[in-house]
Formats: sequence, structure tokens, C-alpha cells
Amino acid sequence: MSTTIVLQQMGVISILVAIGIYLYKTDVVDNIVSKKLSVIVMDICNPALILASILSGSITATHDDLITALILGAIFYSGLVISGFIFPFIIKAKTNDRRFYNLMTVYTNVGFIGIPVARAILPENAILYVIVCNVMYSLLFYTHGIVVLSNGKEKMNISRIFSPGTIMAILALVVFWFNIKPPLIISNSVTFVGNATVFLSMTLLGVNIARSEITKGLKNIRIWIYIALRMVLLPIIMFFVLRAINCNSITILGLCLMALMPIGNLPLIQAEKTGEDTQLLSSAIAITTVVSIITITILMTFFTAML
Repeated sequence: MSTTIVLQQMGVISILVAIGIYLYKTDVVDNIVSKKLSVIVMDICNPALILASILSGSITATHDDLITALILGAIFYSGLVISGFIFPFIIKAKTNDRRFYNLMTVYTNVGFIGIPVARAILPENAILYVIVCNVMYSLLFYTHGIVVLSNGKEKMNISRIFSPGTIMAILALVVFWFNIKPPLIISNSVTFVGNATVFLSMTLLGVNIARSEITKGLKNIRIWIYIALRMVLLPIIMFFVLRAINCNSITILGLCLMALMPIGNLPLIQAEKTGEDTQLLSSAIAITTVVSIITITILMTFFTAML
């Protein structure tokens, strides 16, 4: 993958995001429409894109590659959980805000943004790392994430782990492992549905940016320190560690891209359900999403050039 491809694909993504901003500003897409489209993307299109990536037949990874992805994915998220407890103290977050920064560190947007961006700029084999990160995300959020957000007051919700995205991710890994070949009518249908993901998800991303109160968080210096630590320093450290242990380029780029993702929406949704003050989360999500377009472009270009 050349640096030119990264720049071109991130340029395309920026244009799609701009379309979403335009659609919201002109009232073509309102809050009700965007909410319904988000469900379609998360529960139908994104899962289909994951499975379509496996069914395409262009992935040449081996069983050993999948095992490596699972091991590194587990280590990656273990590191994020530890970082989630450390970062709030480094940025001197207020006591009540520490749990939010904890969640923001661990639960980034590896699904809604990560899957389409990975498909756009990474080699086909890198999708294994994206799938593994999405499985880890779901396994952790409804266990570790729920407990952190509630300060230990709420119990883990094991049943909610198995969302359509998680089920499809696990199914995709099973299909890959056993080299299952479904009928052409099935694989083609899955591919057509999955192909809608990039446009819809990036457009909805633009809608979310347009309606967010991003200006309220711009003056929060702690958010900017968080961005420097989580979205710049951590991916750079990960890159050099993975390269030092002789991981191949696809492994490095796949995991580093996942480390560059902005904050995900699930912590915000859960906080709203429990009646928490979500101003910090909503502002941070909007700011990191906008900044991620720049950081992903610059750092992925740098990582590619260094390999």
C-alpha cells in the first residue's frame, strides 16, 4: 500500500463526510432519519461488509495469521484497559470525569468508522485484525465498560454482547477458518448490502459532526491532551513495538489503524440511558472524529512510508 493510496482514500472519505454535513444542513437528513440509518448501518450493512470481506476470496491469510490476530488483539485491548485507568490521572481529569476518559480510551469507533476505513485503505488480509478488534470491543463493553461507567454499581450484561455485528464477526471468522463457500446468491447478496456501508457510514459521520456542539469542547485542554496521548502517541508507540517484534506490514497497519480510531458512540448511548451528564462525551466524540481524519491520514501515510 503506497502513501498515495492512503491520501487518495482519506480524501474520498473526507468528501463523503462533507456530503453528510451538507445533507444535514439542508434538512435532507434530520435526527430521525439519521437514527434509523444508523441502525441499518450497524445491524445490517456493517455486519454484511465484514462477512463480504471474507467471502470475497481475496484474503490469503492462514490459520496462523488468524491465531496471531487473536493473540495480538487480546494484548492490544488489555493494554487499552490498563491505559484507561492511567490516562485520566496523566491528564489530571476531574474525579467524576475519570470514568469517561477511561471509556474513551478503550472504546473507540472500530466498527462504524473502522470497518469502512480499513476496507478503503488497507490490504484485504488486514480485515482479520478489524474483525478481531470488533469482537474484543463487544466482549469488553458489556462487561468491563458497564462496570466502569456505573462505578461498579451496575452488573455486567452478558446477553447484550451478542449484537448482530458481533455475531456476524464471529461467523466471518468461522467461515474463514473452515473455508466455507455459500451459494453464489448468498455471497452476492451479502456483498451488495456490504457495499453500501462506506457511503452510508461516512455520510452519517458527517451528519453527527454537523449536529454536535463541537465548539463547547474545543476549549477543554484535557480533551486535546487525551488526543495527543491516545490518538497520536499510543499508535506511534504501537507501530515501533510491532515493528521491533518483527510483525509483518499488514499486522502493523491493521492494528495501528484500529489504534487511530476516534471515540465510539456506545459509551455516550449507555451514559444517556443511565441519566449521566454526557457533555464531555459528546464533545470529545465530535472533536476526535474530526481530528481523526487528519491523524489517520498523516500517521497512516507515515507508517506506510516507514515499512
